[in-house]
Amino acid sequence: MAADTSKPFFPAAPNPALVPSGRKPSRLSPEASYWRSFRTSELTPTNEFNVTHLAFSPAQSSSAAPSLAASWSTSVLLFSGDPLSPLPRISASEDVAYSPSFRSDGSLLAVGDKKGVVRVFRADKKSSSSGPLRTLRAHSAETRVVRYPVAGGDKVHLFTAGNDALLAYWDVPSETPVFTVPAAHRDYIRAGTASPADHNVFATGSYDHIVKLWDARMGKTSTLSFSHGELVESVLFLPSGGLLATAGGNVVKIWDVIGGGRLVHSVESHVKTVMALALAKMTNTGEMRLLSAGSDGYVKSFDYGQLKLTHSMRYPKELLSLACSPCGTVLVAGSSKGVIYMGKRKKKSTGEDEEEGKGVGVEFDWAPPKPEKPRLAPSNYRYFLRGQNAKAKEGDLVIEKPKKVKVAEHDKLLRKFRHKDALVSALARNNPRSIVAVMEELVSRRKMVRCIENLDTEELGLLLLFLHRNATLPRYARFLMGVANKVLEMRTDDIRSDENLRGCVRNLKRMAAEEIQIQHTLQGIQGMISPMLALASR
Repeated sequence: MAADTSKPFFPAAPNPALVPSGRKPSRLSPEASYWRSFRTSELTPTNEFNVTHLAFSPAQSSSAAPSLAASWSTSVLLFSGDPLSPLPRISASEDVAYSPSFRSDGSLLAVGDKKGVVRVFRADKKSSSSGPLRTLRAHSAETRVVRYPVAGGDKVHLFTAGNDALLAYWDVPSETPVFTVPAAHRDYIRAGTASPADHNVFATGSYDHIVKLWDARMGKTSTLSFSHGELVESVLFLPSGGLLATAGGNVVKIWDVIGGGRLVHSVESHVKTVMALALAKMTNTGEMRLLSAGSDGYVKSFDYGQLKLTHSMRYPKELLSLACSPCGTVLVAGSSKGVIYMGKRKKKSTGEDEEEGKGVGVEFDWAPPKPEKPRLAPSNYRYFLRGQNAKAKEGDLVIEKPKKVKVAEHDKLLRKFRHKDALVSALARNNPRSIVAVMEELVSRRKMVRCIENLDTEELGLLLLFLHRNATLPRYARFLMGVANKVLEMRTDDIRSDENLRGCVRNLKRMAAEEIQIQHTLQGIQGMISPMLALASR
């Protein structure tokens, strides 16, 4: 029987359920792909000791020399090789050991302890029974900061600081301090770093919120001082030596020390306290990244050239220390439970491909033809992109792509954790619904009070003007009156010193009085109408 050709084989309109959606599968960025190529393993088992400090040796010429030192209870653990393998540990102290620091050539290792004693050991020794080469005694409390100079090849000096707020600059061979500063800070000194540009320059950070810059040539006087705003847990010079990163609270800040301590950028990407900072070299591009580790268990990668956060890595325990090898292939993080996590980047071997290419060149004198392009299969992503550039013909069913949703400027700023800028951007648009939504988001993030503190006079005027116009709207009255009370409580001095702000507050007060009068009038009308309605209902 012949086939019926009067009817088409397929319906003219496709089934809507079979039409593919316009969504594209998410692709990893090159930065995310790079950090995900690190394979993480544990160097030490879980125990009750904190891994407070980690340090890589700056000299990687000898394979036998240790490349990593970790403070672990009363000892310093040493690791060497590729991959890292443990060496005999150094019994650094009778009490808890802190802050191991390698000399610039990697042959000596200085370690502080809980009693304030700093000991210098041979880092490449074979036996753990030999004692320290030098013992430095000047501190009366925990020595949390021990640093050798990084630049200039200085091998005879180091600086120390601790919980007694004492800063000491040592001549190591003679075991005597070149100078000491008894009250360098007003609280514990928990952070220190040496400049990569000048071996005489170093910085310290303290629990008094202050970061100070020192020059050994000037002695006991600090050359620069500025406030981080939180308890300073870590400080780190960036490679140029002109920028300094500080960590305290959940904030990492970058300062221009050449420009007099000017704040360049502030990052609030962690939920809990940031405990450590480190520099990492990306082996695929050669670029440097600033890494921060927090007690929330996250390591954040920050591109300080473009001032943006590029990647986040999650660890199962809270982190106290962080370090990256000079070559950039090994990343280690120390936890509060004694575990050291090592991330090593996998290397792609190309030896087999080269051997195959050499074999082809020897056996054949002519160039092989180019292989044909494989036929696209449904398992290939490009299979679903076919025909997107083709023009529709008459009678074709055209499926339009969904329009891209435009994100408001204040939403973009909130995603970047720039809370104050997001509030100012919403106030500038003068959309009450958006402004209240931004304020409610800031309240949920617990950043509203800090934003009010950081507003300048002009921005504070915008906020007071918004409150004057919208505080009595029934939809927002309860929330905005609470915000108005908080603003008047926190910024009283600024309002009294500025005529424009005083005018805004007078308008706000007049508006509140008028609203109260209206409410009293409405209550009186309600009292007159209620008996009539009661009689009418009978």
